[in-house]
Amino acid sequence: MGVLYAIRPQFHPFLMSQFTHQIQPIGKEQQTEVIKLAEHFICQAEKLFQISLEKIPVTFDLKGRAAGMFRIKKGEKQLRFNPWIFSLHYDANLYDTVPHEVAHYVVNVLFGSSGIKPHGPEWQNVMIALGREPKTTCDFPIDGVPTRQMRHFAYQCYCQDHKVSSIRHNRIQRGQTYYCRRCRSQLKAIARSSISAPLKK
Repeated sequence: MGVLYAIRPQFHPFLMSQFTHQIQPIGKEQQTEVIKLAEHFICQAEKLFQISLEKIPVTFDLKGRAAGMFRIKKGEKQLRFNPWIFSLHYDANLYDTVPHEVAHYVVNVLFGSSGIKPHGPEWQNVMIALGREPKTTCDFPIDGVPTRQMRHFAYQCYCQDHKVSSIRHNRIQRGQTYYCRRCRSQLKAIARSSISAPLKK
């Protein structure tokens, strides 16, 4: 499993129903600026903590409500940013989101991931050392940002029907077992049906 640390803007529920696809993501010039800033904070952290930090990929493929994310997937460390949220609030994300995710990367190198809280004292100390306030969310609206879609699969137990997310469905396909909390019987798939719905967190 990968390790994920994401920063999400605060939002009002009614704004989510107003989402459109009219917001344009940031372009190559701004992406380059984000990458250079991430590299700047990485170099700064190397000097501050006397450690060696490799350059890791920076991508702009993040969707949904998260503005940024530090991820470890199959052993590869990566910084991901949401180009639509950056487009809406570019300066604020440069100032807060970029160092926020770099700090997660630094904490991972310094302390690993076992037993470390995502926004615990280790992360907070790194943020302060980088000259940034250790905030976990950004208070700005994100209406107009494209939402991700989560597929749900139809399952049933002895007492009721269930909608199982694609994540749990894939785990079941790999052999994991889930049980109904009410009747304690195992969930079984109903034919090959699925439902798409906006991802909720």
